[in-house]
Amino acid sequence: MQLYQKQTLKVYNSLSGSKEVFEPLNEGYVGMYVCGPTVYSNVHLGNCRTFMSFDMIFRYLKHLGYKVRYVRNITDAGHLVDDAEDGEDKIAKKARLEKLEPMEVVQRYTLDFHTILEKFNFLPPSIEPTATGHIIEQIEIIKDILEKGYAYEANGSVYFDVIKFNETNEYGKLSGRKLEDMIANTRELTAQDEKKSPQDFALWKKAEPQHIMRWPSPWGDGFPGWHLECTAMSTKYLGETFDIHGGGMDLKFPHHECEIAQAEASNGNSPVKYWLHANMLTLNGKKMAKSTGNSLLPGEIFSGENDILSKAFSPSVVRFFMMQAHYTSILDMSNDALLASEKGYNRLLDALDLLKKLDTGSKTDFDVNAWQQKCYDAMNDDFNTPILIANLFEAVKHINLIKEGKETITQNDRENLQNILHNFIFEILGLERKNTAENGSGKLSGVVELLIQLRNEARVNKDFATSDKIRDELSALGIQLKDGKDGTTFNLH
Repeated sequence: MQLYQKQTLKVYNSLSGSKEVFEPLNEGYVGMYVCGPTVYSNVHLGNCRTFMSFDMIFRYLKHLGYKVRYVRNITDAGHLVDDAEDGEDKIAKKARLEKLEPMEVVQRYTLDFHTILEKFNFLPPSIEPTATGHIIEQIEIIKDILEKGYAYEANGSVYFDVIKFNETNEYGKLSGRKLEDMIANTRELTAQDEKKSPQDFALWKKAEPQHIMRWPSPWGDGFPGWHLECTAMSTKYLGETFDIHGGGMDLKFPHHECEIAQAEASNGNSPVKYWLHANMLTLNGKKMAKSTGNSLLPGEIFSGENDILSKAFSPSVVRFFMMQAHYTSILDMSNDALLASEKGYNRLLDALDLLKKLDTGSKTDFDVNAWQQKCYDAMNDDFNTPILIANLFEAVKHINLIKEGKETITQNDRENLQNILHNFIFEILGLERKNTAENGSGKLSGVVELLIQLRNEARVNKDFATSDKIRDELSALGIQLKDGKDGTTFNLH
C-alpha cells in the first residue's frame, strides 16, 4: 500500500477558492505543469521562491508514492515587455541591447537558471520543454481555435475573441473578474486598433521587419503569443485535462485565465483540475525592484557580495527560510530573518546528529508515531511547511531532553525518529547537510577559519601587511572574506 492511500491530502484550488481533497485523474499518477522562467535575465529570488514551492510539492507527491510527471517550461520567445500585447519580445530586446543572437541570451540565462536551482537542491522536472521547440503545436492549436470561431485574423496577427468565447463559456472564472467590468474599465488604446475588443489577446503576432525572432505560419512570418505557449506544452505532455497547474499569483490574470480560455476553445475541456498559486517575496518590507535598488540575486546572497545583508548565507539556509512560510502567503526577507533561519537550520541539523549518539533506554517518553502523523497532517493541509517545521522543532526539544537525562527513548524509536526526520528534512523540505550546503568540506572550512583567526590576530597587532596578505591570497584562490558586525565570513567562488 502506498502512503497516498493512507494520507488524505487537501490542496487550495484557486479555481474554486477552497481547499479540496486531492484526487488525481488517474489513481497513483499525477500530471503537474508549472510556468517556467522567461530567460532574458538572471533568475530572481521571487521566481526562485515560486519554483521552490513547487519543488517541495513535487517532492511530497513523490514521497507519498505518486508517479509524477512534472513539466516546467522555458519561455524562450513570445513574451513581450511588460506582458503587453504590443512591443518588443523580452529576449529580442536583450539581444539587441547586448548585440547578441537571441539564442545566446536564452542559453546564457537558461544556464544561470539551472545553476541557481541546482544550488538550491531542486529536483529536475520530468520534462523541460521550450516554447521555440513547440511552434508547430502552437500553430495547430491556433488553426483549431480559428476553425471553431473563437479567433480572428487581422493584418497577419491572430487574436482570441474573448467576447465570442464568453457567450458560451466564462472568461475570468479563475481570477474572479467579470468581462462586463473589464470592458467598462478599459480605455481604448491606439495600438489595439486591429483588435475587435481591448480584452482580446494575441495567439500569433505578425513580425515587423525589424523583429529578430520569427517563424513562418499560415498567416505570415510571426511569433506565438505568450499564453498560447503554455497551453501547447502542457496539453502535449499531460493531456487535454491534467491534475495540477502551478505558478506565481501574478500569473493568475491574464496568463492562466487565457490558458483556460484557449484550452476550452480548442478542445472543449477545462484543462486543469487544481490550480495552485504561490505568493510573492518582498525584501525589507518592500517589493523587490532593480530600479529602487531593493533587490538581491540568489548568487549575491550565497557570496555575500551585496549591501543589504551582513554576511553570506548558504542555499540551504535560504531554502529553510522560505519553507518557514506557507507557499500561498507573502514572505518578507531581511537580514534578521535570514540570521534567525540560519540558527534554526543549525539547531535542526545538530539535533539530528545528536540523536545518533544518544543512549537508549527501556521506554520512550513521547509518542513517535503520533508525532509523525502530526508532521503528515501539516503537509496534508495544503503543504503547510511552517507547521511541519514547528513539529520538527518539537522533536528537537525531546532530543535535547533525552540528552539531559530528563526523558528516555528506546533504540527502535530512536532509529524510527531518525528515519522520519531524515525524510522530512532532506527528502521533502529539500535541505542539505551543512557540510554539503555550505562552503566545501568541513576540513577546508576549518583551514579557512584558522586563517581568519590568524588574520584577526594580525589586525589586533596592527600588522596590516599580514592581514591584507591573508585576505588577498585567499581571494586569489577564489575564497572571499567579508567583514561584518558579527565577524568575518567567507565564501567560495
